[in-house]
Parts: sequence; C-alpha cells; structure tokens
Amino acid sequence: MSNLKFSESGVRGVVGETLTPQLVTALAVAFGKYVGGGTVVVGRDTRTSGPMFEQAVIAGLLAAGCRPVLLGIVPTPTVQIMVGELRAHGGIAVTASHNPSQWNALKFIGARGMFLDRNEAAELFDIYNQGVPYCEEEAGLQVAESLPDAFAIHQAKVFAAVDVDLIRSCRFKVAIDCCDGVGAVCSVDFLKALNCEVTALHTRTDGIFGRPPEPVDENLGDLCSAVRENRCAIGFAHDPDGDRMALVDNLGRPMGTNATIMLPVAHVLSKHPGPVAVNLQTTKAVEDIAAAVGCRVFYSKVGEINVVEKMLAEKAEIGGEGSSAGLIWRRVHAGRDAYVAMALALEMLASRRESAAEIFDSLPRYHNCTAKFEASPYAAREVILILARRYEALHPLTIDGVRIDFPEGWVLVRQSNTERVLRMNAEAGTAAAAEALLRRLRAEIETILQEFNG
Repeated sequence: MSNLKFSESGVRGVVGETLTPQLVTALAVAFGKYVGGGTVVVGRDTRTSGPMFEQAVIAGLLAAGCRPVLLGIVPTPTVQIMVGELRAHGGIAVTASHNPSQWNALKFIGARGMFLDRNEAAELFDIYNQGVPYCEEEAGLQVAESLPDAFAIHQAKVFAAVDVDLIRSCRFKVAIDCCDGVGAVCSVDFLKALNCEVTALHTRTDGIFGRPPEPVDENLGDLCSAVRENRCAIGFAHDPDGDRMALVDNLGRPMGTNATIMLPVAHVLSKHPGPVAVNLQTTKAVEDIAAAVGCRVFYSKVGEINVVEKMLAEKAEIGGEGSSAGLIWRRVHAGRDAYVAMALALEMLASRRESAAEIFDSLPRYHNCTAKFEASPYAAREVILILARRYEALHPLTIDGVRIDFPEGWVLVRQSNTERVLRMNAEAGTAAAAEALLRRLRAEIETILQEFNG
C-alpha cells in the first residue's frame, strides 16, 4: 500500500484509495484510548475530504470516551496551541500539509502540544494494530463541542511576542499566497491587524488548490508577480495547513525555503544570542549566521518533533526545518508556525529599515538542489548503509539517513517520513558544485537500486 504512510508525522494516504472513513475512525478510537479519554482538540484544513474525516474522527473519539473540541478550519499550530490552552489530553489535525489535494492525513498531538515522537507514535499504532473493537457504554459517552475563535488566541500569543507597534508604524504593503488553505481564512486579517496593506492570492476555501501546495520556488510565480506589480515590501506563501511559510523579496525573487529560518534566526540572535537547533537538511548558512554572534547550531533528524526535542535538550529558543520552510520559535510555542515566521520577518524589516532584498543579500548563501528516488523501505535502507560504508573515511553523520560532508559541500540521503521515496539534498557554495555533487551521488544511488532490484 504505497499510498498509505504511518510515521511519527501521522498517518496519511490517498482519499478513498488507502485513507478511508473506516480507517480514520479506527485510528481516532486508538488515539482516544492512547490518551486515556478526556478532552481532545480537533482542527482541519480546507480539503474537500476534510468534513468527512472530521466526522470520522469525532465518531472515533466519542467511542473512546473523549470530549472532542472542534476548532473548524484552523492552522495546525493553532491546534497545538489549543491543546495547551485547554489542558487537553491531545489533539488531531486533519490535514495532509503540503501533499496534493487527493491526499489527507491525521497528525497526532500529545498533551504537551507537540507531535508524538517515534516511541509515542509506536505505542499509538500498537493500540491500533490490536484491532479490538471498542465503544464506551452509553453512560460514558461525551458530547462534541465547538470553539470557533481559537485562531484569535493563537494570534494574540504571536502578537505578544513581537513589537506590534513598531510593525504597525511601517504600514507595510505585503502580498500573501494563501494556497486556498487555512491562510484563506486566517492570514489576511492577521496581516491587516499588523496594519499591513494586503494583496491576497489563492483565497478559495473549497479544497481545490490553485497551485501545487508545497511553497517551493517553482510554485510561487503568481506571488512573485503580485509583489512586483503592487510594489510590496515582501511576499508570503503558505502550505494548506499554515505551518510552513516561504518568502519572496521586494524585487519579486523567491528566497528559497531556507530563508524562512535564516532571516528570523539572524533577527532573534541579534537581540537574544543563544543556541539554535535545525534538522540535517537545513542550509549551513544558519551555522554561519549563528557563528557570527558566537552561537552554536545543533542538528537533529528531519521531522518537526525531532527538531523540537533537540531544542528542548539544548535550550534553544529558535530553530526549525529549512528544508520545509518551517520556523519554530519556542517563545510562542514548540511547533512550526507560518504566523510566527511572518511576524518575525515583518519585525526584522521594521527594525532594520532595509529592504527584504538587502537583508537577504547580506546573509551567507549556499546553493541547494534535490532529487528523489522511488524505493521500498528495505531498498532505501540498503542504499543508506552502502553509502555510509563507501564514504566511511569522511565520517558521515548517520542519525537520519546518511549525510556526507565533502570538501566542496554536503549531501544528505534519507528515507522520507511521509512518502515511500528516498530523498537526496546536495549543498555547496556554488550552483555548479552542488549540481556536480547531486549528479555524482544520483548515479551511485541509481546503480545501487538497479543492482538491488535486478
């Protein structure tokens, strides 16, 4: 079942093919049993299948004796925040994040307001795999409740952490690509509350995404044009569930996913130096930025919860995943948050009185390119083991796949958390050097896979 994926990132699949209401209900029952009943917060994005799966989640949670609190269409970070605000036992976000519209997923959130780690997810899936039918007796059944203004609480927490008056005094002209997701419900009013003049794109809420949902450079053409045509100070682009945010500078140039980490890290460390935690796929530019103010960067496995756990262990206030345009600022909450990222970017523009292009061009820059390979989990593991042995003399990092640091740059090869593919990233000081590394390792990986499959 290549289109169904269980991981600490949740359970995601193709709607009607591998992800069905029956499966979602069973998973919700298992989660309700895992958290031991009590209040469970539920939110979703705008996907067409969202209402159907929301109802399936409600049914499963009620069967397990939980009290579902329904937030409706809200960003995933809002669900995380509300778990803490309500002292809930957990939360479920019904969203496939950056995946295309035919996908949906359940993201499971623990009582700490953070996604389940690997061990916690394993415990949940063990309960699910026992396959025991379960339903509370009538006397133990709860009632689902609605909480329609949850994003206002999220917004207030973000505003409390930045200099709102300074941002408002600048009256920035901004463009926002809402990806026809939760941003279409929340982002325009969020920016207007910061006294921004807003040009909004892709603001439908019917689940039909007007562009590919991942906020990477090649998908941001409409936003780049809007920034130039409206002479905006900056452009923001979301994914459907509002935990990722990509940037376009005032010249209409996409800055790349890593800029979502680079700019806020430079801004926050300039005021509050301290450790930073990022995943292995994040650009080395973050390390250079931190080193310039005497700070250290710690690396984690890919995956939000892995970065958060590293942040907690190293007492890092800021970090994230440059590979997915996901910023985490623990001053607000311990999770990726597009709204935190937008607020910090605007505060940086306001405080430095430089354009987004000037700020970005002043930062260290590396070139990154990617590739992916269809591979079974077993084949992917074999590729990683072979490469680790082949480049043993370079002391590769193997905490998540294999990262090989060559003199001219680095290459990371790892199995995806969300798809049955092997992903490769190559980074170097020049585009030519990065592409050369990519070609070299691509040829080696393709040869290994051919031998494995042959």
